[in-house]
Amino acid sequence: MLKIHSIQALEDNYIWLIQLDERRAAVIDPGESAPVVHRLNQLGLELDAILITHKCWDHVGGTQALSQHYKAPVYGPANEPIPHRTDPLSEGQLIQLGEVSLQVMEVPGHTSGHIAFYGNGWLFSGDTLFGAGCGRLHDGTMEQLFHSLTRLKALPPATLNYCAHEYTIANLNFALQVEPDNLATRQRMSETQAIRKRGLPSLPSTLAVELQTNPFLRCHTPQVIEAVEKHTRQPLQSEFEVFRALRLWKNNVA
Repeated sequence: MLKIHSIQALEDNYIWLIQLDERRAAVIDPGESAPVVHRLNQLGLELDAILITHKCWDHVGGTQALSQHYKAPVYGPANEPIPHRTDPLSEGQLIQLGEVSLQVMEVPGHTSGHIAFYGNGWLFSGDTLFGAGCGRLHDGTMEQLFHSLTRLKALPPATLNYCAHEYTIANLNFALQVEPDNLATRQRMSETQAIRKRGLPSLPSTLAVELQTNPFLRCHTPQVIEAVEKHTRQPLQSEFEVFRALRLWKNNVA
């Protein structure tokens, strides 16, 4: 009975719970422990594994309580200080969770050691690739973030992106500033507003949708290049320069 459940936490975080079978589960980025325990009890599941994408407090805050209560291993990036980590992870490693195999992808930028988990048509991207947006820089670099997003957008278009925050409407508002005539973005905004009014997550999205509506994945398109050059009032010489200027533009938007 393989299924993914969303668990809302803190103000706008999502903890993703992978139900592996009728008894076992894994969680991604538990910023809090109480909502995870509540959902596990609701579903009658035991926690087999805790997966962490990066070190920020709102992704690791529940790790200690969950790992101690369930005696579950904690998988996390080798290059970041993850509390109670038992299994350090690097590029290309595979994690086997029941029938699910997840590959580790190093995707630094938001943080310098950020990783993502990819497999079974799923991408758990943490704070690297959001719905219609991307993460801010924490202690990574702009070059790292650009490279990481370039890697992620090359995954199959049907890949489902399970990111860690409900930022989609705010990100779409910015996307429409950049590309006001993008019909796919307008449609996505309408659909997302309807979903959120029903109290449902706007996630996951497919990479196909992100490629149509996420300006940070569209820095090669004439529409985004023109918009960013108009904003900066200067010509930009490469896709990376467009991305950098776009990220700085977004940083100054409320």
